[in-house]
Amino acid sequence: MLSQKTIDIVKSTVPVLEEHGTKITSYFYKTMFAAHPELLNIFNHVNQAQGRQQTALANTVIAAAKYIDRLEAILPVVDQIAHKHRGLGIKADQYPIVGKYLLLAIKHVLGDAATDEIINAWAEAYGAIADVFIAIEKEMYKEAASQPGGWDDFKAFTIIKKVHESNVITSFYLKPVDGKPVPTYQPGQYITIRVKIPGEEYILNRQYSLSNAPGNEYFRISVKREADNEPNGKVSVYLHDHVQEGDQIEVSAPAGVFTLNMEEDAPIALISGGVGLTPMMTMLESLVNVDSKRDVTFIHSARNEEYHAFKEEQMKLCSQLENGHYYFGYEKPLDPNGDYAYTGYLNKEFLEKVIDSNTICYVCGPVPFLKGVVTSLAALGIPEENIRYEFFGPSMQLMPEAVNN
Repeated sequence: MLSQKTIDIVKSTVPVLEEHGTKITSYFYKTMFAAHPELLNIFNHVNQAQGRQQTALANTVIAAAKYIDRLEAILPVVDQIAHKHRGLGIKADQYPIVGKYLLLAIKHVLGDAATDEIINAWAEAYGAIADVFIAIEKEMYKEAASQPGGWDDFKAFTIIKKVHESNVITSFYLKPVDGKPVPTYQPGQYITIRVKIPGEEYILNRQYSLSNAPGNEYFRISVKREADNEPNGKVSVYLHDHVQEGDQIEVSAPAGVFTLNMEEDAPIALISGGVGLTPMMTMLESLVNVDSKRDVTFIHSARNEEYHAFKEEQMKLCSQLENGHYYFGYEKPLDPNGDYAYTGYLNKEFLEKVIDSNTICYVCGPVPFLKGVVTSLAALGIPEENIRYEFFGPSMQLMPEAVNN
């Protein structure tokens, strides 16, 4: 338990953290990686270069300071981060390293304003926060390893099939080298793949949503190929251009909190943009597999026909549902007389035609797509708790306030 004095000191630092948060986290990552370059085998270098990881960590530190007296208020955020940590193989003995360089960064950026009293209070608070993460992640590792076919870190998988789904998306079917079954998972979860690319100094990790329902003898991920000169494209280009059937990659057990609640019976909308359709495919197929009677609306947006992956599979799955509805649209269609439901960006006017206010909406796609759709759904009166979305990359914030006071 933290003392009231420590709680008061930490909460008093919120304004300065809001002003200098990204400066602190930027210095933190710079100094930590300089002292411990082995950690670059875990962190996404592109997110670092683009500042996304620094912003995400700053937001987390600010939230922790605000709610240090009731950390249960930010447990959903903690749970999401812990899933990513478990997927990346982050272990308890790495937390003291993070704590050391975070405190050094606070002291460096704030200078004389970071008194010994403030640093000591933050050291105590960080220890309490780290203990929460360590305990949660310990249970996650245990759960991942204890289920049939499970494991707690990374293990080798063979690419048994490679299928081009569109001009930018390719599916990879993965089967364990050891011959054991693949564990079950919740619709919407992802796996982490770890690759060593020739010429790259460090191991690279990427997290990809599973794109088929559980219950098979393989995992399927469907990867968008980024442009050759796109920094975030190193792994996707390597997978598309160099990884072939019969090759092996290392994979972590499924993780993630953006999952379909199969116990609910309210109408549901699965709304995706671009490669954001991958978790939606898993959710849709899972609903079909249990012969769901829910009203299910599947909406997908793509740049044009050539970018639309899984179109036939989507249509088939929706037709197998008793109350399935399928809509898709293109930003700039190639065929002016095509059978798409809308053109341009998915907007409030179209959503209002096909979604009722009591619908539970799952949304996944690029950040601009997410912002537009989530804003439109809120404007249509759909409660915040019924608007569920997933970012690809470090968590960001769409709603004005992530945690209610």
